[in-house]
Amino acid sequence: MLVMRPAQMADLTEVQRLAADSPVGVTSLPDDAARLRDKIAASEASFSAEVSFNGEESYFFVLEDSNTGKLVGCSGIVASAGYSEPFYSFRNETFVHNSRELKIHNKIHVLSLCHDLTGNSLLTSFYIERPLVGSLWSELNSRGRLLFVASHPERFADAMVVEIVGHSDEAGDSPFWDAVGRNFFDMNYTEAERLCGLKSRTFLAELMPNYPIYVPLLPDAAQEAMGQVHPRAQVTFDILMREGFETDNYIDIFDGGPTLHARTSGIRSITQSRMVPVKLGEPGKDRRPYLVSNGQLQDFRALVAELDWVPGKPVTLSVEAAEALGVGEGASVRLVAV
Repeated sequence: MLVMRPAQMADLTEVQRLAADSPVGVTSLPDDAARLRDKIAASEASFSAEVSFNGEESYFFVLEDSNTGKLVGCSGIVASAGYSEPFYSFRNETFVHNSRELKIHNKIHVLSLCHDLTGNSLLTSFYIERPLVGSLWSELNSRGRLLFVASHPERFADAMVVEIVGHSDEAGDSPFWDAVGRNFFDMNYTEAERLCGLKSRTFLAELMPNYPIYVPLLPDAAQEAMGQVHPRAQVTFDILMREGFETDNYIDIFDGGPTLHARTSGIRSITQSRMVPVKLGEPGKDRRPYLVSNGQLQDFRALVAELDWVPGKPVTLSVEAAEALGVGEGASVRLVAV
């Protein structure tokens, strides 16, 4: 059985194995033991802290095979994007150029460097092993953390964002980076993203142009790359779009990938999930898959279960599922349909 839980320092070696296979552009999963150790330590401190509003906390989850102890995925949430430094994005805007004398009225697409999304909660660090991409476990790995948000809303902002890895080729080159960022840094896209993973994106972002970038002046390949999703990030994109996230307003400053945005109160797994009392037994025949979490904090657990739950009634969990969640008869769990 695959179970989602908070990461522990004992997971470091396994987490680094996952990070080593994550695509270029996932700077929140650097293949660096020291950075990952700091990430897990910050998460452990956040789970144990008493929190009444979103601050500097970060929460890192792993997806574990309970039979073998092997990790097959991970994901995270930063309570406040840019808490200690600005969170930069390119904002899509339209400039109007007008000449009454020449009777010319043009609308021009521009990109403006901004930190509009600073302070929003940020979904990060998604990775799942390739054989599980597109499976129910992808849903658990991505949406399980949203059930955590639903159970602990005071820890998160009123809006959430997520940066989706943009287009780059098999050699690791990004048309958008080559047209924009590379003009200001003497390094290729892969090197820039690696440096950001080991240090910070902000120090590079602050060297980007503060004036608007006129999109029609960019090469065709760069324009076509804007808003494109890396094939290995498509599963994350699709899940979050079904959750109610939108793509229109912002893109990533390095690879031009879409930056998704949603009101926390409007996210499907949060608004449609329900707290339900537990009965132990065997679910009936009319089953469908649900994401189920125990709603706890440091002992948070989530999994996928085939249930025949009827709204307004208790949910029947197998003994195996209840034990994996750490709940018993009469306890409550949070669930939402896959």
